[in-house]
Amino acid sequence: MSAPSVRAMSTDLRQRLGRLGEDLALEHLERLGYRLLTRNHRTRFGELDLIVCDNTTIVFVEVKARRIEARAGTALESVSPRKQRQVRGMAAAWLVDSSDRPRAADLRFDVVGVTVDRVGRLLRLDHLEGAF
Repeated sequence: MSAPSVRAMSTDLRQRLGRLGEDLALEHLERLGYRLLTRNHRTRFGELDLIVCDNTTIVFVEVKARRIEARAGTALESVSPRKQRQVRGMAAAWLVDSSDRPRAADLRFDVVGVTVDRVGRLLRLDHLEGAF
């Protein structure tokens, strides 16, 4: 059996970091009173990280996780106008396809930036409500 490629290891580490970021973001949102509607919902436009709601609002949450040594800027800075359009398109698709969804008066798009250290301990969590 051959050793995994560097690319496979890199993808696996990135996926684990993304999952950890989503776990931490969801814990934060649940503490604020939101409940999870769906996670990693696939559409033809891409994947929605988290969809949560409270009594009045459905929130589409883009989660950006970073390790402290990352050089790519903050997690919140990485949600470009292109990514914002993509998330809006995915949200519209989910709203059309989800007949059993709660009926909420409001919709919102949030970004949660999660920064962890080398061993995955939370260092910082930034939650930007109504990010776009």
